[in-house]
Amino acid sequence: MIKIGEHNTLEILRETDPGLYLGDTQENVVLLPHRYKPENFNIGDMLEVFVYLDYDERPVATTLTPHVLLNDFGYLHCSDVNEFGAFMDWGVQKQLFVPFKEQARPMKVGNWYIVYMYMDMQTNRLVGSSKTNKYLNNDTVTLKKFDQVSIMVTHITDLGANVIINGTHKGLIFINDIFEDIRTGDTMKAYIKRVREDNKIDVVLQSPGYRSIEPNANFILEELKAAGGFMSLHDKSDPQDIKNELGMSKKSFKKAIGTLYKDKQIQIKQDGISLID
Repeated sequence: MIKIGEHNTLEILRETDPGLYLGDTQENVVLLPHRYKPENFNIGDMLEVFVYLDYDERPVATTLTPHVLLNDFGYLHCSDVNEFGAFMDWGVQKQLFVPFKEQARPMKVGNWYIVYMYMDMQTNRLVGSSKTNKYLNNDTVTLKKFDQVSIMVTHITDLGANVIINGTHKGLIFINDIFEDIRTGDTMKAYIKRVREDNKIDVVLQSPGYRSIEPNANFILEELKAAGGFMSLHDKSDPQDIKNELGMSKKSFKKAIGTLYKDKQIQIKQDGISLID
């Protein structure tokens, strides 16, 4: 079965004037227009393509990479708004329609939005929605502390960064656990810090591989490795220098390097800190 809104690996069946016809094992066929065909190919080759619906709502294949898949979230640019709704650029030729009733707030041309793409069963069309909360559920959470997850940042507040976890749950990275520049729409790996009794989920970005030290210490350890083993920061450094370099307070920094020093991970010198080989 050829899946709409998803990647498919299909066989090249024949070449015609419109392009290449691709098929699956159940004799379903879809067209890959000439502009997307590979430079070198043979009939019978397997080709990975993305299949969506063209302007006539017919399945069509492309080798372009979409910014969102079916039943998932993407960070999309609004390119047009008319009397029916908004249209989003999602990486393929036809834009994704977001009707007014599916807009969390009125969309404006030029702005970016977190959008969920689904199949409208009444029209059999791929449609977007910025009312993302209704596609997330924390009623049942099987995740555990230290689990690695995939996240998308949805918005940042004074409390921290709100995120979508594994395309399923809502979570939060507290501001004190953010040590790098992250923005709405960013996707990355993260780790479960805590699943609360009410099923709210706390997330951190740093790997808990060295679990006996607190996250700030682990972060500094990784920064030291990236810097070649030495950083010109120490317990007498100016707080603003520490904030600019590591994004944390001097109090947090001193606690973290104290932990690393006691564990014989670093040396603390007058001119900075260095890794112990």
